[in-house]
Amino acid sequence: MSDNQREAGTIILDPTHASFAPEETMHDLGATHFIGIGGAGMSVLAEMLHEQGVEVDGSDREPSAKTDRLQSLGITVEFGQQAKNVEGKNTVVFSSAIKPDNPEIVAAHEAGERIVHRSDILALLMNAKRAVTVAGAHGKTTTSSMLAHILVNAGEGELADPSYAIGGSIQGKDGAILDGGHAGKGNVLVAEADESDGSFAKYHPQIAIITNSEADHLDHYGTQDNYRAAFVDHAGHATKAVIMCGDDEGNLAVLRALDATVAGRTIVYSTRNAAELGDLNGATLVRIESESETAESGAEHFTLHIPGGLISEEERRIAVTLTVPGIHNARNASAAIIAAALLGMDVERASAAVTSFLGAARRFQVRGTVSQVTVVDDYAHHPTEIAALLDAARRRYPQSKIRVIFQPHLFSRTRFFSSEFAQALAKADDVIVTGIFPAREKQEDFPDVTPATIVDEALKLEHEPAKDWIRGVEDMHTAAQMMVMRAHHGDVIFTVGAGDITQMDEVILHALEAHRWDCEG
Repeated sequence: MSDNQREAGTIILDPTHASFAPEETMHDLGATHFIGIGGAGMSVLAEMLHEQGVEVDGSDREPSAKTDRLQSLGITVEFGQQAKNVEGKNTVVFSSAIKPDNPEIVAAHEAGERIVHRSDILALLMNAKRAVTVAGAHGKTTTSSMLAHILVNAGEGELADPSYAIGGSIQGKDGAILDGGHAGKGNVLVAEADESDGSFAKYHPQIAIITNSEADHLDHYGTQDNYRAAFVDHAGHATKAVIMCGDDEGNLAVLRALDATVAGRTIVYSTRNAAELGDLNGATLVRIESESETAESGAEHFTLHIPGGLISEEERRIAVTLTVPGIHNARNASAAIIAAALLGMDVERASAAVTSFLGAARRFQVRGTVSQVTVVDDYAHHPTEIAALLDAARRRYPQSKIRVIFQPHLFSRTRFFSSEFAQALAKADDVIVTGIFPAREKQEDFPDVTPATIVDEALKLEHEPAKDWIRGVEDMHTAAQMMVMRAHHGDVIFTVGAGDITQMDEVILHALEAHRWDCEG
């Protein structure tokens, strides 16, 4: 019988249920099958287990770049999910996108195979390393990528060659795209801690970074209070330190709810001073000072003021320069540098290493320029992320018209935050909202949620030009062609969202080539 919970013969897939005893390791898994192995979070774990000698295979609906990579490593991937795919397996891994009636789940259940959530696998991997988790509604991928980059490029001894499990790809120093998963020989594991389904409650890292606790995934948590309570619980599992951004009001609420012992080993990084932040519940403050960005360069500068007693007896002021724009990236880098220092790296060495970080893939990623129309891709899918992206865009391209094609991610998120999305998108000059990327949801469950859900809220705002700046276009190919026809010399077009809107970058660039004479006006 599977370790996952069941009632009266009914299969219950509970992401929060811990399937392994503390003494178990990845070598107790046996032959392991991943359902949906091509998913960003699943492919990383499959590759890491494979690198550790675990027998791994998987299935997915269709080929992708992820499945191509796994197959190149010798991992068998079947396309189409069928009962026969799990024959003879010891452990079957599912993600929160998989339903109990999936044929492979049903077959594994009938065969008595162990059925575990992807978070159980990540928890096993963490138990064998000095783990650093990165949680938060946004900033997880960039912050964990920055820390992995610092360790890869500046780590020595046990800090060299870290393992990392990041739900996205990373741009290497030379611009090459690196996969988000690696099982290194060092003793550190950097991992995103996904809070969307509550499964991060299983993790017991040495260091927990919390970028923000701004309400999201209310389809799972129900209320903002429940959401923040999950972060309080997560912080309590960190055995050495908690690193939190103090510029987020949700994080401050979490900080003040922490047990005194946990708060005492918490470090708050913030652009605000202690008086502005108020009660820190005994936590240590690291200030982000003198933050600035050189217009049009994309270079971000700031100084980290680290109090005495945290990493050395004396207080330190560390100058940091980033090649990725935006104050939000100054915050992300601060968390990564502090974590590297707590792991034992010289803080100046860590700050120097982060300078060469070019960004996680799909984070302000410039995809090309045709006739001086620049195309940029970004994964932003929460209103705060979009606002930060567009603020960074204004600083990077102060003389340009900013045009956005936004693909909402999840019907539930669109319903919950339609007004907030409208306000964030109002920072752009020209916006097209496309059809919603459903991910794990179904349109029939949200018949009233469409691109117009956001557009209608936006038209209530005071924005110039009044009614011409935003529209809804269901088909993203049509939206891409429309935006090309509207673009002019010097404009910047952003494709924004966590779904497949990134595919439109090549469409836009090719269309710009075909219509380059129209962009000169």
